Amino acid sequence: MSDITSFLEPGMRVKHPTQPDWGIGQVQSNIGGKVTVNFPEAGKVVIDGTRVHLQLVFDT
Repeated sequence: MSDITSFLEPGMRVKHPTQPDWGIGQVQSNIGGKVTVNFPEAGKVVIDGTRVHLQLVFDT
């Protein structure tokens, strides 16, 4: 698993680097580098954390 996604935990908020129109999503799970995120404009998406480096959001 990439160091970038290893710290992501349920409840954390993230943005997809190439899909800004999806909005700020909330991490649902992180199992074996597969991160499930619920985005307001795209719904629930499973992301391969070794290929996509999600951006952590600290405030809106």
